Amino acid sequence: MSRTGTAQLPLHCGLAPPWLVKRMKSLAYGISLIIVDEFGRDELLRKLSDPFWFQSLGCVLGFDWHSSGVTTVTTAALKAAVDPEETGIAICGGKGRHSRETIGEISLLGDRLGLSTAKIEGLQYASRMAAKIDNAAIQAGYSLYHHCFIFTEDGKWSVVQQGLNAERKTARRFHWASESVASFVVEPHKAIVGVDEGTVLNMTARESEGCRRASVDLVKDRPERLKGSIAVMKDPRQQTLGEWTGVRVLVMPWNINWKALERAYNTQPRDYEALLGLEGIGPSTVKGLALLSELIYGEAPSWRDPVKYSFAFGGKDGVPFPVRRKEMDEAIEILRLAIESSKLGDHDRQGALRRLSEFEMKWVHPDPSP
Repeated sequence: MSRTGTAQLPLHCGLAPPWLVKRMKSLAYGISLIIVDEFGRDELLRKLSDPFWFQSLGCVLGFDWHSSGVTTVTTAALKAAVDPEETGIAICGGKGRHSRETIGEISLLGDRLGLSTAKIEGLQYASRMAAKIDNAAIQAGYSLYHHCFIFTEDGKWSVVQQGLNAERKTARRFHWASESVASFVVEPHKAIVGVDEGTVLNMTARESEGCRRASVDLVKDRPERLKGSIAVMKDPRQQTLGEWTGVRVLVMPWNINWKALERAYNTQPRDYEALLGLEGIGPSTVKGLALLSELIYGEAPSWRDPVKYSFAFGGKDGVPFPVRRKEMDEAIEILRLAIESSKLGDHDRQGALRRLSEFEMKWVHPDPSP
């Protein structure tokens, strides 16, 4: 798995104004069209999986560099702008309830793109695992509320998803790419962007390998033995976890999902990925198994947080300056000229110009009819 980065942003409320959303969609369409026409679908996936490029795109589209909304609004603009049948790229999911529609959208759009049943099921599995891992295997206090899954007619994919920390009022963004997928649970980070939260359970770190193996061994044994180990830990005469771990002050999650562990025992998962994929294996159970693996087997997980932008037209909230509408409209025209002067053949160039013109009329100039 190529996991390319994480971004952490202040959690902002409110909506982007309609006049800005229209321009964002038109500009997103022009940018994505040129990238696909010039460099291909894979390059657009690559860029979306790069947190620096994605943040720059949000800023170019006029959104606030320091806002959590840059994730949700930028992906929504892309979803509205990118036509699967025109580009061979499908964008699924979104914020809140839209994130829960991802699996169904993958099936629907996968059929439209002519993907086989096996490929569609593989994409659905990737979507579920990406969400499960960022929600449970990396525990920095963020709960996912936004999940955007992008895939091509070749079956390649990327994920842009975001979690929130209600207490700190911050958000953290996660990027995934399907290129060079080796494992969902071993994480070779290329870039990590955000504020270091300090003590963070990171079961995807390479140094957590021993803990991952020990966690699997634990669930393969009878659940009664695990309950016995936890009962011993609850004994007030035993060392506290803080004393055991020294500088770390940790709390054992007592609300472990025992039904899920019974299911794991009956299933006998082959590895940590299979364990995480089981229903009911959530953050508390993952953390409990990690702490027990250290205390019983001496296999400690990683506790380090796996954790650098500019404006083109301003930001929605006036930071660092209000959106300059005239310059934004001029940029859309520049994109038109870029397509016109590109190396596309006459037929392809005329088609690209027509599509950009139609899209601009649709989103930038409101329909006067009711």
